Amino acid sequence: MVGLTDNQAALQWAQDISDAQSAGIDGFALNIGPSDSWTETQLQLAYDTAAGKNNFKLFISFDMSNPAWTVDQVVGLVNAHKNDGAQLKVNGLPLVSTFEGPNWADNWASVRSQTGGIFLIPDWSSLGAQGVGGKLSQIDGAFNWGAWPEANQKTMNTGNDVAYKSVLQGKPYMMGVSPYFYTDLPQYSKNWYSTSDSLWYDRWKEVLDILPEYIEIITWNDYGESSYLNNPVQAQIVEGAGVYVNGFDHTAFRFVLPYFISAYKAGNANVAVPSEGATAWYRTTPKSVCDNGGTVWGQGGSASAADGTDDVISIIGLSNSAATITVSIGGSSQTVSATDSFGKASFYQVPFNGNTGAVTITMNGKSTTGPQISNACPSSGHVNFNAVAIQL
Repeated sequence: MVGLTDNQAALQWAQDISDAQSAGIDGFALNIGPSDSWTETQLQLAYDTAAGKNNFKLFISFDMSNPAWTVDQVVGLVNAHKNDGAQLKVNGLPLVSTFEGPNWADNWASVRSQTGGIFLIPDWSSLGAQGVGGKLSQIDGAFNWGAWPEANQKTMNTGNDVAYKSVLQGKPYMMGVSPYFYTDLPQYSKNWYSTSDSLWYDRWKEVLDILPEYIEIITWNDYGESSYLNNPVQAQIVEGAGVYVNGFDHTAFRFVLPYFISAYKAGNANVAVPSEGATAWYRTTPKSVCDNGGTVWGQGGSASAADGTDDVISIIGLSNSAATITVSIGGSSQTVSATDSFGKASFYQVPFNGNTGAVTITMNGKSTTGPQISNACPSSGHVNFNAVAIQL
């Protein structure tokens, strides 16, 4: 999210790229808006930094939820970076994407003619798969932002992914994958939680079913929506989000990525585990410890977010052989077997069962301890539906 990177130094870009590469990520989609004064400065820093990072690639994703974009703006930005060494190209053309913007669709012909050609994979999820299919002649592929369960759904299925693959008629499909979603930003009229108790495991399993041409992980640094994978940069946390982001590290979600990405590229889950271990995530209070803060279950939903989550510690274990996991909450231990598995990945869930205290995860003789679960209402006065992630 380049819109959050005002005054970001090259050193931070280098850190972000290095961390992403260590997790097996091949590049960044650079989401930009039409009116931020720092956009061109930060894009250049990103491209210059990535150029020296061992084939790490970048492409611009125009945030067209803001309709202020002009053709000249888009053309200028594409032309400024299309020949940079880090620019991702498909069939010799710079890949370009969007967040929304189907009403801008007729302008892309002008962009193509004034840039020497682009490979356009937009996200027009608001149209639905069939609507995107109706614009097939204007695009080279499609990105589906739908990476979370819908309102009143605890898990996802691949119905929407299958629909996209069908309407694209062989053109590339970019599948959205995300670890988590919770936002409480009244200034943007946003206050919902999408069920994420098993999302990070479920969605990667679905990737192996769909095998899309591309995967876009949503997101690297969108703290306001709790979908971040990097270590939060304080200056980039939007007003009001700090209360549910600070102290809720998500970097441990990255531990499983080298395996999942390797499996995706191989087309099957029977690949080597780079490192045995586990990622666990959980809220640090029960879901009903106090008021829900008006948070609803899913975008557009009306039920309480508390109805869309369980008081559980969720765990993805990576192991070359079947393993049991022991979870201790404040000294009260439970040993559990996997509830699901594919390849070398197994999924476990352990209920809070009313216990409080530090959380310790043990597997194959290794242990790690994470933040405490507490029955105290957060300082905000309502439940924080974000999770903390820890790595074993």
